[in-house]
Amino acid sequence: MKVRFAPLLLAFALLWLAGCRASGPGTPARTVAQFFNKYENRSGFKATDWNAGLTTRFLLGRLGKLGGNSDLSQALTSIRSAKVLTFTPTSNSAQQLMVEGLDKEVAGLLASERYTPLPITNTDPDIPNQMRYSVREQGDRVTELVAIGGEKNTGSFVLMAISGSFTRAQVAELSKVLPNVTSGGF
Repeated sequence: MKVRFAPLLLAFALLWLAGCRASGPGTPARTVAQFFNKYENRSGFKATDWNAGLTTRFLLGRLGKLGGNSDLSQALTSIRSAKVLTFTPTSNSAQQLMVEGLDKEVAGLLASERYTPLPITNTDPDIPNQMRYSVREQGDRVTELVAIGGEKNTGSFVLMAISGSFTRAQVAELSKVLPNVTSGGF
């Protein structure tokens, strides 16, 4: 009688251990939203969330018309929301995240969520804060632009997720402006 329950007990124990592992802090995020939720309250991370309300979009639309109908002004008026997650290691456990592969986790979730990486326009190795971009498309429109960057010397990291409805030309213009925004030199 005991022999029949041994496989059942073993299966139950393995499922329980797998469930414990899936809910632990070392589990990789599966979506960009999960990544933000996972890290926004941890030591060294700071999250900022911005949603474009009706008034803001109206004002951006007016500013876009004043600036002409350039791709950048049209891209700015198409932004629905933006999230930014920055990381600067402030403790040994925070520094361990970089060793464990924070960049690899983001790269894995972007690949599994079918984001398309954009080519890097300037491949100069002397640029310390090179941003990498990926987009999620629906038909001929880009619905989300994700920018990843950081500085290897300090171990800092930044992830930006911008939602809206953009053309590829508008995304190209946004990608020219974003490095200046993240470095504070806009």
